[in-house]
Amino acid sequence: MPRKRPPTPEELRERAMQLRLHGLLSDWANVGGEPWVKQLIELEEVERARRSQEYRMRNAKIGNFKSRGEFDWKHPSKIDRLQIDELFTLDFVDEGQNVIFLGPNGVGKTLFARNLAYASVTRGWATRYVSASDMLNDLSSYNGSMLHNRLKRYVSPRLLVIDELGYLSYDNHHADLLYEVVSRRYEQNASIVLTTNRPFAQWNQVFEGSACLTTLIDRLCHRVEIVKIDGDSYRQSEGQASARTKRASRKKKKPPAKRK
Repeated sequence: MPRKRPPTPEELRERAMQLRLHGLLSDWANVGGEPWVKQLIELEEVERARRSQEYRMRNAKIGNFKSRGEFDWKHPSKIDRLQIDELFTLDFVDEGQNVIFLGPNGVGKTLFARNLAYASVTRGWATRYVSASDMLNDLSSYNGSMLHNRLKRYVSPRLLVIDELGYLSYDNHHADLLYEVVSRRYEQNASIVLTTNRPFAQWNQVFEGSACLTTLIDRLCHRVEIVKIDGDSYRQSEGQASARTKRASRKKKKPPAKRK
């Protein structure tokens, strides 16, 4: 592999300008050719990148999560691993597509959604992870110009991840708020990752009597990839296995009955 050529003084100066190293730039004529300048700029770039990622992670609100590598692919009765692996190229974000994970409780929808949010952060993109109930309850506490400003929290990120839509029921006002978020992101070609336990035909049970529901679903699904996962709850299976292990352990520790 050919060695990478060292940056020219002009290239280093351009990088120093991007970093806004004004003190260094003010004396560039005297120090621009010094060997330590390149190291200083590289150290500053690495540190800025680290702090920037920390900031994006804090703002993303992803919380604690298991990595994709910890997922038991054999547990679901139906899952398309290739389809999910391809999502982690994040091409769908560049293409302005939405992704909807559809399946029952405990099959890995949230795990994949959180991992996609994390992948987006590490790509350098502003990202927001939020449960549907937290987002809608948050927005419902604002109105007028304050609501307009609050909507930016969910409209402006490059990727928005909305988790657990369908587990609770909402009134028409909540439906209108979700419609606002979906519509504004739709107009910007900005992607949404959404997890739900209900097919679209049942969303009228989540937002009963909502006038905007049909249009909301239409805009959400205009550019969409639907990932269906079927199977029993992994958490329930894990809990049952843990209970069996504890029972077996207690039997081993049980002292033998004393002879009379």
